[in-house]
Amino acid sequence: MSTKWLKTVGATLAFTVAAGTASAETLRVVTDPSFVPFEMMDQETGEMIGFDMEIIREVADRAGFEIDLNTMDFNGIIPALQTGNVDIAIAGITITEEREEIVDFSDPYYDSGLRILVRQSNDDVEEISDLEGKKIGTKIGSTSYDFLTKNLDDNDGVTPYPGSSDMYMSLMSGAVDAVFYDAPNVGYFAKTKGEGKVKTVGKLYEGQQYGIALKDGSEWVDDVNEALAEIKEDGTYKEIYEKWFGPMPEDQ
Repeated sequence: MSTKWLKTVGATLAFTVAAGTASAETLRVVTDPSFVPFEMMDQETGEMIGFDMEIIREVADRAGFEIDLNTMDFNGIIPALQTGNVDIAIAGITITEEREEIVDFSDPYYDSGLRILVRQSNDDVEEISDLEGKKIGTKIGSTSYDFLTKNLDDNDGVTPYPGSSDMYMSLMSGAVDAVFYDAPNVGYFAKTKGEGKVKTVGKLYEGQQYGIALKDGSEWVDDVNEALAEIKEDGTYKEIYEKWFGPMPEDQ
């Protein structure tokens, strides 16, 4: 076999690989930087890190697209998908019938729910009915806000905040009596910055599933689902999950 032929084949392969890389489509991906530990800004590097960030990068790699990642407040994410300003969103987005009417969702990639968070000294709140007439912090545009307004007769004290850090600071300062929000987020805060100051109480409300949201009619839904299935099957998902949340439940 001649050296000249080998060089020709090598050059052809290199060109093919380079062309494949160059032709990979770049999709505009958006997230909310305040949903810890799913997505947050690394203050040292300026990079977005977290459970969702590792999931979307792994999915993009396997599905065959590049990502142009940007951030915005959670309440602007679905409208941005509707208008086509972004292609994909991942931000602990609960799959709901209302949202499915206006955007496409991937298969669920995380099981969640809603939970109550109170100050460590508060022994008066154990369930949702105990929040009647109290000041409660939650997040703008979230399912937790919708749940509170639908299930509390006296919901005048429900205060929506633009970011989760704002509502947690309000709880610790005494501006609100409780926070009601996504269970993994309040649990993570209770174990980190709020340790010894706040605690989660009561059961998990409204079993929820998070999905990757895509603009309506996206051609990437099947590829994203195939990538999610792959990472669950080969153990990559479990590895990422346990990095951020500890041991994965048996039924995950």
